[in-house]
Amino acid sequence: MDSVKIGPHACGTGHPLLWIAGPCVIEGHDFTLRIADRLAELAQQQNLHLIFKASFDKANRSSGKSFRGPGLIEGLKTLDAVRRKTGLPVTTDLHEIPQIGPVAEVVDLLQIPAFLARQTDLLFAAGATGKPVNVKKGQFMAPWDMRNVVNKMAEVGNRQVLLTERGTTFGYGQLVNDFRAIPWMQELGCPTIFDATHSVQKPAGKGDRSDGERRMIPYLARAAVAVGCDGVFLETHPDPDQAKSDGPNMVPLDELPRLIRTCTALRDALEAAEGK
Repeated sequence: MDSVKIGPHACGTGHPLLWIAGPCVIEGHDFTLRIADRLAELAQQQNLHLIFKASFDKANRSSGKSFRGPGLIEGLKTLDAVRRKTGLPVTTDLHEIPQIGPVAEVVDLLQIPAFLARQTDLLFAAGATGKPVNVKKGQFMAPWDMRNVVNKMAEVGNRQVLLTERGTTFGYGQLVNDFRAIPWMQELGCPTIFDATHSVQKPAGKGDRSDGERRMIPYLARAAVAVGCDGVFLETHPDPDQAKSDGPNMVPLDELPRLIRTCTALRDALEAAEGK
């Protein structure tokens, strides 16, 4: 498996777990910086390889009236401030080709949302920046279908690709995880991240917005680490019940350190047992 370099961190075989964490959406400049400061402190305390994530626009909301974020210009100002103030690498998701140039100037890792994993032109444009790209497996895709994503990125000369497992549609409004997806996608030559928060999502579960089962996040995160994922994606918020997007799927910020300690200890125990 190739390792992928994101800012000062590397992800893949032989490297520590990569953590991608932050609020679902930028709810405000100062508010986002406070969360980033806490995550930077946590990264220093636990010696984590951590990338800060927040969206400047949630383009796939269930309702057109839902909060979407500050937009591209203001959102990038906030992400740039996070990067400069905390020293953390940053990532955000892309939805349209015109966003890619401005975003690539600010962030360390480009993210392609699951709903857009098959959008060839978007993948080509993101890959052509030369930046590392994290592509989330579509809820409607088999793990081996991600080979086409990897091949598309290779066509534009980019092999700095992460793949993310985030659940598969099971009936109406439910997602399930087949943990075989992690080694299957690793066999494509890419480090594989497990998104423990969106995996518990119930799309449109509340009619005009998504629902989720937050209490299941630790179980899934621990299982993914036990299977051998290369990193964990966790959205977090100081008060998820008051969050403007995906609150039912986010880890309370105060509970995040314990979950990370547990997953890190599990990873260390597995490596010790395997003699690594």
